[in-house]
Amino acid sequence: MVRSSPSLTLPLACWQRSRTLARLIREAEQLWHVDVRDLRRLGALELDQLLHEVPPALKPRVNRWLKGYGALTRLH
Repeated sequence: MVRSSPSLTLPLACWQRSRTLARLIREAEQLWHVDVRDLRRLGALELDQLLHEVPPALKPRVNRWLKGYGALTRLH
């Protein structure tokens, strides 16, 4: 069994969580492009919830992923 060093585990987990949050935000954004009002409302609710779930320390990293995904949303 291969064990990862503790010094690598934390950055990897942070990277994975940032990437996951950015992907979820991008998916919620994509619902805005559908002409169905209910889907747009759902997209707005999902996006709002996700924006509040991103820890402040991860916001710069999530923003880099959002930029890479071509998302319009940025975290402040």
